[in-house]
Parts: sequence; C-alpha cells; structure tokens
Amino acid sequence: MSKPIPHWEPLSDAVLADQLHAYDRQRRACPLARSPRGVSLLRHADVVAAAGDPATFSSAASEFRQVPNSLDPPEHAAFRAAIDPFFTPERMRRLEPRLRAIAHQIAGALPRGAAVDAVTELGCAYAVRAQAEWLGWQGIEPELLAWMAANHAATRSKDRSRTAAVAADFDALVRAQVQRRRDAGAAAPPDPTTELMQVTVGGRRLSDADVVSVLRNWTAGDLASMAAAVGVVLHFLATRADVQAALRADPAGLPAAIDEMLRIDDPFLVNRRVATRATEVAGCALEAGTRIYLHWTSANRDEAVFGDPDAYRPQENAAHNLVYGTGIHVCPGRPLATLELVVLVRTLFELTQHIEPAAGDAPVRETYPLGGWARFAVVLR
Repeated sequence: MSKPIPHWEPLSDAVLADQLHAYDRQRRACPLARSPRGVSLLRHADVVAAAGDPATFSSAASEFRQVPNSLDPPEHAAFRAAIDPFFTPERMRRLEPRLRAIAHQIAGALPRGAAVDAVTELGCAYAVRAQAEWLGWQGIEPELLAWMAANHAATRSKDRSRTAAVAADFDALVRAQVQRRRDAGAAAPPDPTTELMQVTVGGRRLSDADVVSVLRNWTAGDLASMAAAVGVVLHFLATRADVQAALRADPAGLPAAIDEMLRIDDPFLVNRRVATRATEVAGCALEAGTRIYLHWTSANRDEAVFGDPDAYRPQENAAHNLVYGTGIHVCPGRPLATLELVVLVRTLFELTQHIEPAAGDAPVRETYPLGGWARFAVVLR
C-alpha cells in the first residue's frame, strides 16, 4: 500500500516568511508534499532520480513551448547540441575582460563606508550590463532594468494577467533585437544574438518563435537569477568574515566556494515536470498527469547527503550540488553564470579591503518563485 502524501501550501504566509527553513521542516517530515499546484519532491535522491528519468517525468509541463526547457528527448538533444557551443571555455575566456571592465565600472562607482543594496544596486545592475554585453544588446540596459522591476512587482502581485502582460512586454523587447538584426542583413553585429539566428536544427534554421524562446531563456530568467545569486554570495561573504578572508587570500577557490554558498541558500527554487504515467516516488503513488515540482532548494539541503545543510564544505559537497540542476536539463549557461559571479567577486576583492553587513539595516528575504534575499545592505570598506 502506498504512503499518503501530506498537504502543504508553499505560498502560505508562514512558508514565505522563511522559505529556507520551512522547506527543511517539510522535507524532514515527508519526502513529498502536495498542494493545489502539484506535488513537490523534496529529497535529494528523489529529485535526482526524477530529473534523470524524462520518460516518466516530462518537461512539457507548460502550455507554452520553452526552448530547450520544455523539450523532451529526442527533440531536446538536438536543441542542446545547437545551444551548448555558445558556452564553451574559449568563448568565456574572450568574454571575461569585458565582464571585468563592467564589474570595475559598477563596483568602482559605489560609495565606500555607506550602505549599498547588494541585490538591486549591485546584483541587478551587474546582471543587466553583463547580459547586454554578452548578447550584443548594449544601449537597452535601462529598459531591461525597468522590466526587471516590473516583472518582480507583477510576480509578487500573483495577478496572472499582470504577469502575462509583463511577459509579453519582454517578448516584444526580444523580438525588436531579432528584427534589428534582420533589417541589418549582412551588416548585423557579430554577436550571439545574430549567431543564434543562423543556427540550424535538423537542417533548418530556428523559427523566429524558437529564437525568441531561447533568448528569453537566456535573459528573462537569468537576469533575476543572477541578481539573486549576487545577493546570496554577498550575504555569505559579509556574514562569514573567515570565509571572505580565506578567499581574498586565495581567490582561485572562488568557483567552488560560490557554488557551495548557492547550495546552502539556493535561490533557484523549483522546476516543473509532469508525470507521463502512473509511478511511485519514495513509496508514494503518483497518477499520470500529476504536476511535479523538483525542489532544488530543499534537495540541496538534504541532511541525508550533506549532513548539516548550513555547513560550508565546498570540496566535499561539490559532487552532489544541484544549484544548476542535473540530468539532461542541467543548465547550459552554467559556465557563463559562474564566470559572471567569479569576475564580480574578484573585482570587489580588488577594490575593497572588507565587505560587511550594514548595521541597523535588516535584510529582507525573497519570496517565491525566487529564494535568497530581496534586499541585503552591505558596506564596502
């Protein structure tokens, strides 16, 4: 006989007030939890197993086509083969000095000895500038910043018509970038956006809809995710002076350290799946058609894998870290995200002697669909 799946409400005030530890409590009580939105898988082993079984847990969980996120095999493999080359080590090496210049401009302009919001003044500003530089969208940074603010407000409102309108606004912004390059023809700038428009899958160029979908995936989600990640990393460094000092002395350890900080306080909460057939997870029966949430934040704090979830152990925990997902949908943009974060932190280390929390300015936690911090004030010394 299958086990019952307890009910919970992940969008309740009680959970949103402290998402991280609410997920810890729920996971310890039961590996699965059901809400009107679907069933959340909370344990590391179950999340990894589901992510590795696309035949049972399909990514086609949205009413809209999302490339490559909503694609299942074999279509997914063809699109990933076309997208992954945009993130090669050589491309990242060529991009690094441009990101370093942006980080120096932003961090160098921030005041010293005064409170600075790590999320908005640093994270959002850097995310927009870095992404515009990479994609060749220079000149529209104010539009992207305004969109981020509007998207954040719409998401918090939980008004679906408002979020749909904001999404449509972003699609229009992306389409304008595509059209600009079509109009330019052979004179289009040699950037990843232009290159993406030339990509072929199955012997055919991507449709405009698929080009826009890929660009939306590279930008709309990544802008908010990068800002959230900057907030988490700066909070950790500011509140763990020992770790900050060690990384200042040996910044070569930054990639693994940043991954571990994001594991401890993973701001990328969930991805959706849908069960294609009746199955069982952790002794609990799931019917075909059940909407599934792979809960990365909870899985990344599973005591069965990490022991004390708050213990900082970059090397020991690296093999099990799920910040960038796992399985066929592991994040293709991980090299870019890691590069952006490492460049920003190294630049801050070069320009400051110490980063500390701003006294008397209480941090504010973020709420679903993001984790981490909505606001965290630091002082750069």
